[in-house]
Amino acid sequence: MQDRATPDATAEASGDAYIYIARQPIVDRQQRIVGYELLSRASATATAAPSEHTTASDTALLFNALSNISSENLFGDKLAFINVRLEDLAGEHFDIVYPERIVLQLPRAVGDDPVQIDAAVTAMQALRERGFRLSAGAFAAAGLYAAWLPLISYLEVDVKALPAGVLPALMRKLSPLPNVKLLAVKVETMEAFRELFDAGFHLFQGYYFAHPQTITAKTFNPAFSTVLQLIDLVNKQAEIPHIEAVLKRDPALSFKLLRYINSSGFGLMTEVTSFRHAVMILGYKKLFRWLVLLMATTPTNSAASALARTAIIRGRMMELLGHDLLAPEDADNAFVTGVFSLLDVMLGVPLTKALEEITLAEPIVLALTQRVGPFGFYLQLVEACESDDWSHIDEQAALLGLDRRNIATAHLEALAWAESLGL
Repeated sequence: MQDRATPDATAEASGDAYIYIARQPIVDRQQRIVGYELLSRASATATAAPSEHTTASDTALLFNALSNISSENLFGDKLAFINVRLEDLAGEHFDIVYPERIVLQLPRAVGDDPVQIDAAVTAMQALRERGFRLSAGAFAAAGLYAAWLPLISYLEVDVKALPAGVLPALMRKLSPLPNVKLLAVKVETMEAFRELFDAGFHLFQGYYFAHPQTITAKTFNPAFSTVLQLIDLVNKQAEIPHIEAVLKRDPALSFKLLRYINSSGFGLMTEVTSFRHAVMILGYKKLFRWLVLLMATTPTNSAASALARTAIIRGRMMELLGHDLLAPEDADNAFVTGVFSLLDVMLGVPLTKALEEITLAEPIVLALTQRVGPFGFYLQLVEACESDDWSHIDEQAALLGLDRRNIATAHLEALAWAESLGL
């Protein structure tokens, strides 16, 4: 992905689709970063979140953080603080994240409505039981919000709006709740930091430490029709090989899936390098949720590009060529190698940068970066076929124990397979 803190006017003028998420660090008393607040942005130069805060915008922020930019680039091994709406606390979009890494920032109820405040408690309890941490503003120290205080982990205090003399009373209010950490926001000077440090605040955020940094990523959209088909298959709990076969049609889709499931935000301790393994690890429910969110962030006019078609043909041809010569798992890896062999062109970034976003087996990485190893030889062969370089074809064929007939048959079958997919 193309991550940067400054706008790239040339890229944005090209008509390509980009997404933007800003992050601002939160530090502890030793000024070590413990987390980042993630903020929606409409452009690389925007300095504020879009005015409309909706379920859809929250869903897009979570999905983009995990599947388009990746959690490693946004918050790494730190916490992610994310603004939510009270009416969405039971939302299914929270199912796609690893709760231990997420802090949900709760807003004040409109008009301090007691009904809305009470209604949020049940959802807050459920989120806490699942492992999420909750945060709320200083308003949560008011009597109306008494049921919230035992459920939150952080109380955020806008120190620029804090009336004089209120802080000692706030400290006394929280003294029976040692698990609630005080987070000072809008800390803008060294003097303010020292004063708040001495007052006993645990965490700090503001311009004194860092301004929000906007991360920009070029989106790489799968075919909308493929997403819909997968949703239908998963909803019907189709056989995993059938689901895997559809995943193989779209390199954008498989790229997003492997990056998501291997992201720190997903929380998986085992690296996943194949589509079948990814589907088995996710399970139908979580895969369905992920696909629905993918559908919500994929333009309806998105279609497999010529580059994606070439990548798919490469993958299928390599899989066919290795069918009788490689173990089944290695034949799958040959397919993955071909599908991801044009990632740099499709994403518009150096291949080494693109490969930082996903976890692939070392032989696949060597094949993609150096064209060496068993998969590298197959990749060289299919690339030679694309350019009709018969001297190179014969050289690679000899190394792999193939003849021209094998190669021609595999190439034709790969072309026919891509055609049958409607690509």
